Amino acid sequence: MMHEPADSLNLSAIALFPLPNVVLFPRAVLPLHVFEFRYRLMTAEVLQGAGLIAMALLKPGWEKQYHDRPAIEPVVCVGQILRYEELDDGKYNLLLQGVLRATIDREYADRPYRYASMNRLPEKSAPESDLIRQRARLLELFSAPPLEGLPISSQIRELLAGPLATPEVADLIAFHFVEPLATQQAVLSEGDVRARVQLVLDVMESQLPYRAIFRPDDRAQWN
Repeated sequence: MMHEPADSLNLSAIALFPLPNVVLFPRAVLPLHVFEFRYRLMTAEVLQGAGLIAMALLKPGWEKQYHDRPAIEPVVCVGQILRYEELDDGKYNLLLQGVLRATIDREYADRPYRYASMNRLPEKSAPESDLIRQRARLLELFSAPPLEGLPISSQIRELLAGPLATPEVADLIAFHFVEPLATQQAVLSEGDVRARVQLVLDVMESQLPYRAIFRPDDRAQWN
């Protein structure tokens, strides 16, 4: 699909894909298997446009209202479809890449699936010179046991040694490593970039004793 620059994206009517077990981050790539009718319809319509879907985390207690409109976290990640496959039975396989953080302005109710107008999450930026210590410490963590031997850790080390900005690398670390979901959502929702990077570092350091036995990524491919 043709991708528009993030700065030019129209956020006035973005499809919402609420799930109980996924927090998407900018740059991260999420595989999705879309099988529920309303989300198959959503995907078909989204593919006719800019290919944008906002992943939203369902708040606790969603089970009783799942087929209606259960409460969701107010900060979402807008993603863009990188690749898709339409199956013979009308279902879809998608690869969705996070593009930007957004807040929900107004949700509409005139379609079978949820969609909303959104605003970019206001951010307080931080120069790379203010993040040198955090970046160096993250590189240390991913260069030593128990993280160094993981296949994804080599990719993280390459990113930390390369030109990609520290906040963007921190987002990818949060997507793959930070637990639980509430903490991931807190990272996504943090508008102060320096505080966001520090939060990711603090969580990684606090969780390090439990990483000796790495728990594989078990995020379900819902809907």
